[in-house]
Amino acid sequence: MVKDSFAGDRYVNPYTDFGFKMLFGSEINKELLISFINSLLGGKEMICDLNYLNTEHLGTSERDRRAVFDVYCENERGEKILVEMQRGEQQYFKDRSIYYSTFPIREQGLKGEWDYKLKAVYVIGILNFKFSDDTTDYYHHNVKLVDLNTNEVFYDKLTFIYLEMPKFNKTEDELETMFDKWMFVIRNLSRLMERPAALQERVFTRLFESAEIAKFSKEQYEEYEDSLKVYRDWLNTINTAVMKSRAEGRAEGKLEEKMDIARKLKNSGISFDVISVSTGLSEEEISSL
Repeated sequence: MVKDSFAGDRYVNPYTDFGFKMLFGSEINKELLISFINSLLGGKEMICDLNYLNTEHLGTSERDRRAVFDVYCENERGEKILVEMQRGEQQYFKDRSIYYSTFPIREQGLKGEWDYKLKAVYVIGILNFKFSDDTTDYYHHNVKLVDLNTNEVFYDKLTFIYLEMPKFNKTEDELETMFDKWMFVIRNLSRLMERPAALQERVFTRLFESAEIAKFSKEQYEEYEDSLKVYRDWLNTINTAVMKSRAEGRAEGKLEEKMDIARKLKNSGISFDVISVSTGLSEEEISSL
């Protein structure tokens, strides 16, 4: 059963900072992260174990910008895996993602003699928005450095995996692979009132046991409520911007005014589908602004 509101939630919301880190960033739930990452790799590689690493990183000097990852770990081969939950669209999200990848690359440098051999780095982004320049229904992006002349992978040790969660609309009856099941549970967990019959694997037994809010300690519940408030405030900010733009659009009633509103919302990082709903403009018109 899936519901549509926050009221009476049974399971934690993985889009909150607390919920995401509790499910995927804690040693006690390491098997959840291993299963999730393996589902993304589709059998091409298999992770047997993970070691959580420090999520806070500084640049090469104290003046450099600091980076704080949601989840940062390495597998048994020493390959680095960075997992980020991105709740809202950012104008330079791809740039930020590339920048974050430089930290696990640079920290592999050795003092003294070193032949520059690197371990693989994976950057995984769970996105609660759609890429503004992507109008397809494809939601699982697997990105590597490719030679444009040969269309062959030029360097296979740097991988970016992006999941556009709003595009995943499969129902429980349509779930076939472990990847499908993980996408479904991340997208819908906080709206579920019971464990779906399609999610009977042992790893999901662990997930639903860990995610049940009634089993939280007093400290965990308070921390979750604080995290949920931040998430709700963010949603309210987005909804307020949408409502305001609708009101302005109705008052002006002119195409130029709608385009101006859309341009402001676009510059604020609001997703194209939300702007389209609030202004009546097509995503193609918004993209051209």
